Amino acid sequence: MKLLSQLRTSSFQLALLYMVVFATSVFLLLAFIYWRTAGFMTAQTDATIEAEIAGLAEQYRGRGVNGLITIIRERVAREPNAKSIYLLTTDEHVKLAGNIQKWPQSTPTEAGWINFKLDETVGWMGNQRLARARIFEVQGGLLLLVGRDVEELTNVKKVIENTINWGMGITLALALLGGFLMSRSTTRRIEIINNTSRRIMNGHMSLRMPNRGTEDDFDQLAENLNQMLDRIVYLMEGIRHVSDSIAHDLRTPLTRLRNQLENTLMSVDNDEAREQARRAVAEADQLLATFNALLRIARLESRGNAGDVKTVAIDALVEDACELYEALAEDKDQNFEQELEQSVNIEGDRDLLFQMFSNLIDNAIKYTPEHGTIRIVVRKENDEAVFSVQDSGIGVPDEEKSQVFQRFYRVGKSRSLPGNGLGLSLVNAVAEIHQARIELTDTHPGEESPGLTITVRMPAVVKERRKRRRKTINAASPAIEDDTSIV
Repeated sequence: MKLLSQLRTSSFQLALLYMVVFATSVFLLLAFIYWRTAGFMTAQTDATIEAEIAGLAEQYRGRGVNGLITIIRERVAREPNAKSIYLLTTDEHVKLAGNIQKWPQSTPTEAGWINFKLDETVGWMGNQRLARARIFEVQGGLLLLVGRDVEELTNVKKVIENTINWGMGITLALALLGGFLMSRSTTRRIEIINNTSRRIMNGHMSLRMPNRGTEDDFDQLAENLNQMLDRIVYLMEGIRHVSDSIAHDLRTPLTRLRNQLENTLMSVDNDEAREQARRAVAEADQLLATFNALLRIARLESRGNAGDVKTVAIDALVEDACELYEALAEDKDQNFEQELEQSVNIEGDRDLLFQMFSNLIDNAIKYTPEHGTIRIVVRKENDEAVFSVQDSGIGVPDEEKSQVFQRFYRVGKSRSLPGNGLGLSLVNAVAEIHQARIELTDTHPGEESPGLTITVRMPAVVKERRKRRRKTINAASPAIEDDTSIV
């Protein structure tokens, strides 16, 4: 798998492209050398044959046909195994002189050149060899063939071709190896940056990109990323400090205001005044719940880890949370289903986990219409403990699923419902502390009311014997007085 991932990297693909360009350049260079070398040797052979023909033509002009036959026979007798090839025949290919017996069957070019084999088909008595010759007509209807043995020339060409092939193969192999090593070094440095980035995204904002001190491109990239991270952390801390300070500073006067309104509510006798005072107290409670939620989220994010870590059976914890919401679900006549797998344990803070499960269940009840269905599931998948809550409510559009964890963010369809948009922000903060993943999907995709399924996946502890139990009720118990549910 590592090799396949290495081959998919852009650095290896870039090295591969460079290898193709380099190999093509080498191939063109070697092909040019071969063309020039082989062409030069062929030209030398043709020039030798032309010189032979010029000498024979001069003899023919001075001594006639008989002189031509005589000179050919003398040359053959003097060097019977020479590299020169001669054959003089009549127009019916009857041999008059030469060191081959029959006319070659090869078809000549327009210039009269032919390539043929020296074997028994032409009456050659030696080893089979290759030859190149030129044919022309002598006055009187005679045909003259003058050529050369080109076996050695052919062998040299083969040696050059083999050398080029091996050279190309070695070039490609070395280029591939070099590209792999180069991309491996580049990929290793990129992977270091990726791993550090993933850890930063998981909440370790104090980490920074390492550099080697070589001041190369990667060091410059790491330096720029570190400066960007410093700036982001500075801005985040500034925003967080402002929001936390506002929440902390306003909570006390709001509490006083709420208490004064409550005292006013108890002292007035006018029904209309009492109703207005009661509404003011409710608004004050809502503001206090918002500020409390902001402070709670700030404490969780600044803590960075769970405080009282213990082994927690989340099936029992979820069952307790469900029982708290019985009355709330009963008021809306909702079908409340539970499928809780026993002995599903994780390591974490029981109070924080209870708050997370309670918020998700309260969220499902709030956005599921009357007579709707809510299904709570706890199970173990491989090494993960899985909690999911499914509802048949209005759902969340796909383009907004990644934004609902932001503070004060509310889905457009839910703005008319009570809430402050901090519920899932708190859930997300608890999930990060427990190294959990949250997934949002549609319960009934494609329908007008698709509903929402929120799945939380957490690292499970040791495997234990598990049982499965199902429970279906039409109610839950009273909601806790903490408005930190999703909006």
